[in-house]
Amino acid sequence: MVTRADIGVIGGSGFYSLLDDAEEIELATPYGPPSDIVTIGRIGSRSVAFIPRHGRDHRFPPHRIPYRANLWALRSLGVRQVLAPSAVGSLQAAYGPGAMVIPDQLVDRTSGRVQTYYDIDGAVHVSFADPYCPSGRAVAVQVARAGDWETVDGGTLVVIEGPRFSTRAESQWFAANGWSIIGMTGFPEAVLARELALCYTSLCLVTDHDAGVEAGQGVTHDEVLEFFAQNVTRMRTLVAETVEALPEERTCPCGGALDGIKLPFDLP
Repeated sequence: MVTRADIGVIGGSGFYSLLDDAEEIELATPYGPPSDIVTIGRIGSRSVAFIPRHGRDHRFPPHRIPYRANLWALRSLGVRQVLAPSAVGSLQAAYGPGAMVIPDQLVDRTSGRVQTYYDIDGAVHVSFADPYCPSGRAVAVQVARAGDWETVDGGTLVVIEGPRFSTRAESQWFAANGWSIIGMTGFPEAVLARELALCYTSLCLVTDHDAGVEAGQGVTHDEVLEFFAQNVTRMRTLVAETVEALPEERTCPCGGALDGIKLPFDLP
């Protein structure tokens, strides 16, 4: 049985499985159980742990996902690099359904979500100026382009609380700020990964234009899932090829995110 993994994958809406030949592991964490049983297997020479972000039956809405448990569980298995595929809406007319955006910035518009592990026994302040792993981003962009995806290198993901979609006015406001795409789960996932000194790379599949970009009644959840389902096989291939292309040795700044910081407890 494989009980450790190098790379973690957190699957978003419609992305409920990845590994065909895998072991299932039930894990407990100080923050409760993760979203679902963790599956561990291999993609090429790399050992991979997979968690469906919403659970395999999509039981967790975005504001109820056990984000802290998910990231803690992955680190406890040895994971140091995380890929996070997700479905997003586009805030820019130029990025239509089917585009693959690899963001380099993030804006948090959530409310009430716990976004730190360090909320007792002293403050811990981590740098979050650049939320995503530069090495992971570069690999993901290269692999996506080689796979003939319409690939956007960079851009800002704005994360809203959900579970409702944006009003047209909110959407237009986000777009006017120059932000690129919109989702509900990219935060606090990214900052929790940074607090555990993990590399974190978001692979964002545009499923629709957001409400303020085009006329109509706006997107529905069923439409998002339907579009993602049409592309899930291709998305799985992109994730698998990115896993194999990630560097085995980390030279990015992510691993040193906690250097010089006194932590109130030991990390797994």
